[in-house]
Amino acid sequence: MNYKQYFEKAKQASRTLISLSKAVTDAVLNDLAQALVVNTDEILGANAKDLAKMPTEDPKYDRLKLSAARIADMANDLRNVAGLNSPLGKVLSDKILDNQLHIQKVCVPLGVVGVIYEARPNVTADVFSLCFKTGNVAILKGGSDAEFSNLAIERVIHEVLDRYQINRDVLTLLPAERAATEALLRARGFVDVLIPRGSQSLINYVRENSKIPVIETGAGIVHTYFDETGNLEKGKAIIFNAKTRRVSVCNSLDCLLVNENRLNDLPALLSPLADGNVTLFADEKCYKVLKSSYPAHLLNQATPEHFGTEFLSLKLAVKVVTDLAEALNHIADYSSKHSEAIISEDATNVAQFLNEVDAAAVYANASTGFTDGAQFGLGAEIGISTQKLHARGPMGLEELTSYKWVVRGDGQVRG
Repeated sequence: MNYKQYFEKAKQASRTLISLSKAVTDAVLNDLAQALVVNTDEILGANAKDLAKMPTEDPKYDRLKLSAARIADMANDLRNVAGLNSPLGKVLSDKILDNQLHIQKVCVPLGVVGVIYEARPNVTADVFSLCFKTGNVAILKGGSDAEFSNLAIERVIHEVLDRYQINRDVLTLLPAERAATEALLRARGFVDVLIPRGSQSLINYVRENSKIPVIETGAGIVHTYFDETGNLEKGKAIIFNAKTRRVSVCNSLDCLLVNENRLNDLPALLSPLADGNVTLFADEKCYKVLKSSYPAHLLNQATPEHFGTEFLSLKLAVKVVTDLAEALNHIADYSSKHSEAIISEDATNVAQFLNEVDAAAVYANASTGFTDGAQFGLGAEIGISTQKLHARGPMGLEELTSYKWVVRGDGQVRG
């Protein structure tokens, strides 16, 4: 297949977006939100075909599964993005030099944004909305697991674009076959940046093989440290929410670190998890404390490989530490630099944790489940970057822009 034709059309379409008014852009997104809801039955029918191909025990199953409520949430995210101010044209710097040159640093689109993702059909709508709002063309390469779902959502998007006589090449969904991924990785000169969303193996593969600059949206190996002064009731609620709210997402809790002086509170701290059917992998000291209270069929002794694992399921590693310093060392050794949290009433310990932990999002006395573009007030997200160049954490509208220098003169020449 000639994939180059997709890339050429996308690059040409990128020149048309910059002239769209904010009123038109926002109207498209609001109409698309309504169209998704109207077409709920069609989208769910397509999603059912995808779900039929995947075992229910697969960690990706929950990410793949759509419902009327989840489609409504997708629509709400589109409306939220429409309601935000676009960063395009924002003046980041403005100065007049001694020679009277007027120099401004102004936000502009990245251009053509490629996104490779797995079984997450909501990404199709999220990425389009954020790219469209920021004047970027989106080239999407979804996984074969979500092929029918993605095609259904793409059809609705193109239907709305046609209604506004906007070039439908501003959104391209590449065929689901692997060859399309290989072509996208080599589309230098057509695609300006590539963003992988999915498993660590996918992210590693894209990073190692792409000829295009990559923004990594890494896997989440997430820790929470329950400090010596941690509030028990806060801790129970935070840990339960971070682990069980939605286990298949990257902000889900994977490892609980407990101060050794609070070991006796561990059964009470984790009692809600037993009700949530969470399997624990506890180190020796934690296992001894828990074995008389936690359900035996859900309690296991931890082995080294349980620490540093992104479970994406109802599983949690538990480890005792002597103090904050040991907790910080453990996190430094095993963190994927996504989201990390401390539960503590000690202001000094909280300040040290927030200052020293190297992660895209750090929390004090709150669930890591909040690491999400919509929750951060970004409308939606194109991914959660765990790297440090260009963007870090949930990537919203501003993270989909670059800048250029605009220089105005009146005949100045350089001597």
